[in-house]
Amino acid sequence: MKKDATFSIRIASENLAAIKQNAKQARMSQSEYVIRCCLGRQIVVMDGLKEVLQQQRAIGNNLNRLTVLANMGRITTVDLERTARELADISAVLRGLQEQGRRGK
Repeated sequence: MKKDATFSIRIASENLAAIKQNAKQARMSQSEYVIRCCLGRQIVVMDGLKEVLQQQRAIGNNLNRLTVLANMGRITTVDLERTARELADISAVLRGLQEQGRRGK
């Protein structure tokens, strides 16, 4: 949406400092932060998500390697289908949370 209007308010310096800090923590501009707050949109801050996703990828890669080795007959292993499904479910939940944070809903 094009920003074509200006809105000015008077605010206590303590409140302005809190808004600046909250916007910084949410990784948003002050303008976007205030707009989302005023319009009742949820602001989701997910610290550490990048590290979780990296670990998730590593687990998935290891699972894929084990599956390939099992299919080649080089290793004998238990059924990994359930593990793969659960890993996919976890990945889907993480992607949903990430998208929810991007949309601010």
